[in-house]
Amino acid sequence: MSYSAKNTLPYRVELYRQLKRKRTAFAYGFVLSLPILVSLAVKFGPSGDDGDSSEFGSGATDIIGLATLGAANFTTTMLFFSTPFLLVTVVALFNGDTVASEASWSTLRYLLASPVPRTRLLVQKMKVSLTLSFIAVLLVPISSWIVGAISFGTAPLQTPLGVTFDQSLTFTRLAIMTGYLAISLLFVAGLAFYLSVRTDAPLGAVGGAVGITILLTILDAISALGSIREWLPAHYTDTWLDALSTTIDWSEMARGASYCAMSGILFYALAINKFARKDITS
Repeated sequence: MSYSAKNTLPYRVELYRQLKRKRTAFAYGFVLSLPILVSLAVKFGPSGDDGDSSEFGSGATDIIGLATLGAANFTTTMLFFSTPFLLVTVVALFNGDTVASEASWSTLRYLLASPVPRTRLLVQKMKVSLTLSFIAVLLVPISSWIVGAISFGTAPLQTPLGVTFDQSLTFTRLAIMTGYLAISLLFVAGLAFYLSVRTDAPLGAVGGAVGITILLTILDAISALGSIREWLPAHYTDTWLDALSTTIDWSEMARGASYCAMSGILFYALAINKFARKDITS
């Protein structure tokens, strides 16, 4: 068979390679453990009759207070808990480790010598890392709903405003929240992937992406920055909460999704451009 660049490093082969890695199993294990641990803590932890309205499942009219009303509310709360750090770290891990790990193992140059074109190598790794990231995001609502249904029943979603959706609308809103969350994490994914191309140290790429995201989140909390905060990707992290409104105002979610998607695509483009000119020595 004659050589064909499009047949090198097939998607299924790279996906299988990454799924076999222990870091993939550990990452998914952490994601799956969150709803289980929270549910066990609520079920078997000390009773919270101290009057604290901010307590998990206290009945207060906020996301955390309504968490134990049913599987849908529990799922919403788990999305709220996992967004700031857990999913950011997992997405940064899948995207920041993918190229840098090959360099640290000194296998990157052998992949290119196969020969796999540089652009195709990055595109295939990008596709696989995004697939793994999307699976991680999907695992949060799916596992949370199952654990919530077992622990708290299958009551439909009740919003902090006191509105209760029917089951059909409940699943639609949960799908909107999950979809927006996946898109908003494209910034983290693109940044981590770009750093993975820039360094041979996987921990540096992953830690750099997580650190920058945390820094942007801190800056977004500084009200003195005014409208400058609207240019920070972290400003739109919790915009998916707009899906809890009776009538969804799509303006902020559309703005946040487009901004995070464009910034993520920009970082991916920068990664491809950098890798095309990079001297591969490992």
